[in-house]
Amino acid sequence: MNEIKIFDSETVLPDSGLSAKEQTLLGFEKRYERVRDQLRLLLSMDELGVWNKKHHGGRLALCALVAEQYPLAIFHGDVGTGKTAMAECIANRLIHESHTEDSVLFKLSNRVRGSGKVGEMGTLLAEAFHKVTQAAGRGRRAILVIDEADSLAAARSQNHSHHEDKVAVNTLIQGIDDLRRYGGRVVVILCTNRSSVVDPALLRRAAVTEEFKRPSGDERRQLFVMDLGALALTEPELRYLVDSTGEREGHPEWTYSDIRTRLYPAALALAFPNGPLRFDHLRTVAATMQASPVVENL
Repeated sequence: MNEIKIFDSETVLPDSGLSAKEQTLLGFEKRYERVRDQLRLLLSMDELGVWNKKHHGGRLALCALVAEQYPLAIFHGDVGTGKTAMAECIANRLIHESHTEDSVLFKLSNRVRGSGKVGEMGTLLAEAFHKVTQAAGRGRRAILVIDEADSLAAARSQNHSHHEDKVAVNTLIQGIDDLRRYGGRVVVILCTNRSSVVDPALLRRAAVTEEFKRPSGDERRQLFVMDLGALALTEPELRYLVDSTGEREGHPEWTYSDIRTRLYPAALALAFPNGPLRFDHLRTVAATMQASPVVENL
């Protein structure tokens, strides 16, 4: 039997590929500025005592309280709004700015749910936390991104929650609790489409909570300008793309993923290999394609 792969990826940070990727993420700088200070503090808990002694003679009592924070951030919002890509690029920028070499970004695989054997999921999660903490040395940091966390962190009180699911959530909570003793060398970013189904104990532990929404009309326009600059689209053509990807006939506005992973490839397929990509190709696809349905946060 093949061994279950716990991580989808293990990336040594800082990574030039992620640095390039952040340039393609609309609104990255603004969002990074919003969460940077809190996440930087989480990654520097072992330095808080030195800072307190230097600036306050060690008498600032709230430092002890802050040091008890759980190293957990929750990114939540509708599917296709860029939570995971943003988490990876934010982690990379933080490590780059901290001048911390050979840190590692782990992306947890949904395969940790296992094959259904009793106790397997909890065991795999515990192994994942063990490997992450092993990677965090005195001069290194480890950041664990948990994507589609709905499947691992669902509230234990739900009627349909299986015993194995409850064990997994308990293991996840225990793993995050144990990370506090690493003084900020390990941080978890949990990404979820439905924050309402996440176990309340995890929600309470989040030191940082960031919401992701579908792009507004202005944001979609910025995206088209950035991605389709080579086409030199006219203002009416840009307006058409913005309007056609907005809310219409009972359908929601499009997500970033709808535009980049569905609209663009379908339009390109109409052009390739016989001629250049034109606005007409984009218009044809946009007129017939619908946005991904909203994931209800119930």
